[in-house]
Amino acid sequence: MVVDNNYNVPRHVAIIMDGNGRWAMAKGKKRQYGHRQGSKTLETICKQAYDIGIEYITVYAFSTENWSRPKEEIDNLMNLLRQYLKSSLKNASRDNIKVRVIGNKIGLDNDIITSIERLEEGSKDNTGLQLQIALNYGGRDEIVRMTKKIVSEFENNNININTINQKTIERYLDTKDIPDPDLLIRTSGEMRISNFLLWQLAYTEFYFVQKHWPDFTIEDLKDAIEYYSNIERRYGKVKE
Repeated sequence: MVVDNNYNVPRHVAIIMDGNGRWAMAKGKKRQYGHRQGSKTLETICKQAYDIGIEYITVYAFSTENWSRPKEEIDNLMNLLRQYLKSSLKNASRDNIKVRVIGNKIGLDNDIITSIERLEEGSKDNTGLQLQIALNYGGRDEIVRMTKKIVSEFENNNININTINQKTIERYLDTKDIPDPDLLIRTSGEMRISNFLLWQLAYTEFYFVQKHWPDFTIEDLKDAIEYYSNIERRYGKVKE
């Protein structure tokens, strides 16, 4: 399909890039091969998403629960991340992408944190797609960290408890200044959100794909947009 002006394109798409390891194992290769191919798929999707009309993409790269995986796989993922962060600075400049990393930096190696800071600083003035990478991220962890920040502000007399509302909470989330996702895509056939953007997905439309992430294409993204375009979003209201 071709996305045209008749389609209601989501402003913000969140993606759970699931199935990299299973995709590789089905081909008789190690899981790390799948993660490498998955990073290439992400690069391809980001290069074309903005032209379709998508302004924001937020991807689930590494969750707080992923630390429970075998050490060898974690080490391979962290090394892949190092490579990805270094190449992303050049790619972001080439493709005019503004990159932001969300999640808990505690637990990440110092060189990875430094690479994140360089990437964010180096791409901050880009005016195309805004890409959020959720790294060492968990929705519950984000809410806990947000709560601690607000409590600290209250203890320092910077916040009046009676003025705390939803807008207050959003200012202390990792996704500050980013609109909530309109559409969530999850690949690999799993039908759950796995602790991803728990606050932000309150009114997001969900689209599940049987394909593993390395096989996901721009045509699959367009199919998801067509699905989204046919949904009437009422936000709790009734159709008049």
